[in-house]
Amino acid sequence: MKKLKLILLATITVSMSAYAQDDTRDDLRIGAKVGVNKANIYDENNDEFVADPNYGMAVGGFIAIPIGTYLGFHPEVMFSQKGFKGKGTIFGSEYKLERTTNYLDVPLLFAFKPAKNITLLAGPQYSYLLSRKDEFTGFGIDINDEEEFENENLRKNTMGAAVGLDLNFNNIVIGGRASWDLQDNHGDGTSSTPRYKNMLLQATLGIVF
Repeated sequence: MKKLKLILLATITVSMSAYAQDDTRDDLRIGAKVGVNKANIYDENNDEFVADPNYGMAVGGFIAIPIGTYLGFHPEVMFSQKGFKGKGTIFGSEYKLERTTNYLDVPLLFAFKPAKNITLLAGPQYSYLLSRKDEFTGFGIDINDEEEFENENLRKNTMGAAVGLDLNFNNIVIGGRASWDLQDNHGDGTSSTPRYKNMLLQATLGIVF
């Protein structure tokens, strides 16, 4: 009974806060945010390779440009960690690979604002690969490899798509995003790295200046 009362009290408090907040849909808003990524890959070109999610951080800035009350344009610049934990077989031998990739993501999102505290977002995303770290275990060896991106056989610039939802509470923004690469990680097609595309779920907490 006590837990139920606490839940009801929290619900009423959040509802009153949302009702009392200012309508900022017509305002130009600039802010910063930080959060966590749940990253994985899809469209793997390797039937003997299985990928599991990897977790990383996300931090960056955003600007909300109103186009009237209900529409807007929301570009962002985010440092975003992606990657995966994978396992597979080569010549009958098992191996494990944990890959962490650091990207500069630039989502260019169009906004629909049906209510003063809700923003729906969708649009293209450009991603630039900054660096990569691999941890490989297999064949009786352990290898840790961290390097800046210099291999021209892998794609450095990638186009993708992103969708999201923002909950706006005055100067606080709670955001969720999902994004997918539309191009695979291979550049000229000669790389020996398994082919894949990144996908990402992201949760962030932002502040408007």
